[in-house]
Parts: sequence; structure tokens; C-alpha cells
Amino acid sequence: MSAIAVPARRPVLADALAPHRTLLRDALLVLAGAAVVAVLAQVTIPLPLVPITGQTLGVILVGAALGSRRGAISLATYMAVGLAGAPVFAEFSGGPAMVLSPSFGFVLGFIPAAFVAGWFAERAWDRRPVLAMTGFVAASVVPFLVGVPYLAMILNAVMGAGADLGAVLAAGLWPFIPGGLVKAALAALLIPAAWKGVRALDERR
Repeated sequence: MSAIAVPARRPVLADALAPHRTLLRDALLVLAGAAVVAVLAQVTIPLPLVPITGQTLGVILVGAALGSRRGAISLATYMAVGLAGAPVFAEFSGGPAMVLSPSFGFVLGFIPAAFVAGWFAERAWDRRPVLAMTGFVAASVVPFLVGVPYLAMILNAVMGAGADLGAVLAAGLWPFIPGGLVKAALAALLIPAAWKGVRALDERR
């Protein structure tokens, strides 16, 4: 019998900086990750339906730093806190009514996006800018796979806008591609730079 080799998981940034893993430490990291995304969510460029925000950058950074599982849990926590009423979404919004917002599908998509960013980080793609950029672009695509169909559903089934595919893509995809690439590139510089700092600290010990 033959088996397909699965690449081994490697420590992510959080593990390198705090190697003694405990449940309390993981919980604090998850909450810290949610807080980072909440802060970056307030960096916005308003658009009619879905604003451009710093959330995607936060999602990539949190996923890469915490790893796939903790990253996804962190973004699920972020979503739950926002739906509970905390003003953590873009433009200090929050509450259960957000599920009817055209942009809420992207918040849902942040959870698997953080998982994907963490998956690549667990395979050390986050330690070199070119590989990091590849993985982070892949992670950046994920929110659109969820967010664009959700946007179409809200526009047409809830708001009765009768938006066709072109209108949906104009509202929820095309304006975000340049910014998404910039945010992926920024993360692809920041995370490998952080790894260089970790290695420098190890060499001094």
C-alpha cells in the first residue's frame, strides 16, 4: 500500500514567541487576534454597499501568526462578538441585524480565509516573501467566494434590487482586487520580517 505524504506542520509565529502552549495562552491569543481585526476594521474607505477596510490584512496576519485552527477560531470569535452587539465591524457597526447587511458574507468568509493563511504558515510559506505572497493571495480570495454570493442573495432576495452578475461583481469584487493585492503584499513583508526578528533573538540567546 502507498500513502500520500502530508507536509508536516511547523511552528507558527505565536508558537515561536511563546513556546509553552496552554489553553489559557491559546484563549488569549484568539481574543488578541479578534481585537486586531476589530481595530483594522475601522480603517475604511466607504463604498455604497461594501466598504474597503483593513480587515483582510488583519485576517491574514492573525491566521498566519496563530495557525489554521486558532486563526479560524479567532475570526469566528470576532464574528460572534460583533453579532452580539459589540461595535467591532466596519464603521463601528455590530448587532444581529448585520446578517442582513450586504457585506456580512465577507465576515463569514474571513473564518476560512484565516484557516487558509494559517495552513500555509504551518508549512513555512510565511517565512519567505514570495511564498508568503502566494499563500496570502490565496487566503485573500476566500472571502470573495463567500461574500459575493451572499451579497447577491441580500441584494436580490432581501432588498429586491434585481442586481445582475455584472452589478454584483461591480459592487463586491472589482473595486477590492487592487487593495487585496496590496494587503497581501504588506502581510508578505511583515510576517517574514517578524520571523527574521525571531531568528535574531534566538541567535542572541
